[in-house]
Amino acid sequence: MPCWAWCRCPERVAAVNDAIAPSLPMLLALRGEATARRPPRRAREGVSGPALSPLRGRGMEYAESREYAVGDDARHMDWRVTARTGRPHTKLFQPERERASWIVADRVPSLYFGTRERYKSVQAARLGAVAAWSALNDGDRIGAMCGSASEPPRMPAGGMRGALPVLEALVRWYSTPASDGHGLDHALRQVRRLVRPGSRVVVLAEAASVVAIDAARWRALAKASELHVLLPVDAFEQSPPRRRLRFLSAGARSELDLSGAAAYGRWKEAFAGTVQQALATIRDAGGEAQAVATDASASDWLAGFRATQAEVA
Repeated sequence: MPCWAWCRCPERVAAVNDAIAPSLPMLLALRGEATARRPPRRAREGVSGPALSPLRGRGMEYAESREYAVGDDARHMDWRVTARTGRPHTKLFQPERERASWIVADRVPSLYFGTRERYKSVQAARLGAVAAWSALNDGDRIGAMCGSASEPPRMPAGGMRGALPVLEALVRWYSTPASDGHGLDHALRQVRRLVRPGSRVVVLAEAASVVAIDAARWRALAKASELHVLLPVDAFEQSPPRRRLRFLSAGARSELDLSGAAAYGRWKEAFAGTVQQALATIRDAGGEAQAVATDASASDWLAGFRATQAEVA
């Protein structure tokens, strides 16, 4: 095929565009990957064996009081009704049926780079889309935010009313770097104020952004929620060729000689070392963290996520 015909081929053009910036059709198509990794079906009447309950926990909203029965938790005694009636009563709470899943997007400029298959920013959008579809499968309400002065949080909503606005936001956020951003730290401050106990928080971030944030903030977020941090990584950054490299940035050419052991070691420490430090920071804080290559499937991280859920259950 002639070069000019290859360049004008719509399929080729679409592939190149999708490698540089995410598109809504791309993120919509990822629903199949997330659905293929569904959690165990919830229990139904007449079916035996282990299955996840549709209830998220005891909940915080008071429902009613009834007489105490053997086996009730003494911590939930309703002492006012007990004193008024002379018989022990316990409080009942409305079970929480819908968990909130938050997707937090880092938009640091270094994410908008890639040498294998797609930019790290595009992979971040794909990871966020899979997280949204997974939350939809689990019956969660879905919300999202980024560290932007002009972008208010997408408050959690159920069903497609929650999923579609989040996907549209991911397309916009990861098409171009933020020009008015306050950074990941600002986004984490916001989500910490909004998150409720038992919520799920999925953070899409550059490793350097994770390391720059105080570990105490990560510990507080992991304590208040089910925390997952996903780090898009590029193969060139993690393991570059050991030779002289030429770069073009902002119209200026520069060279970097990585043939020597000292220079190569500094590069590895700056990139691969930072990724390992970020993973250790989140895991030490009590959260889950995974590095995902730009040419990897956007749903690979769900396997470890489901394994963690099974251990907790």
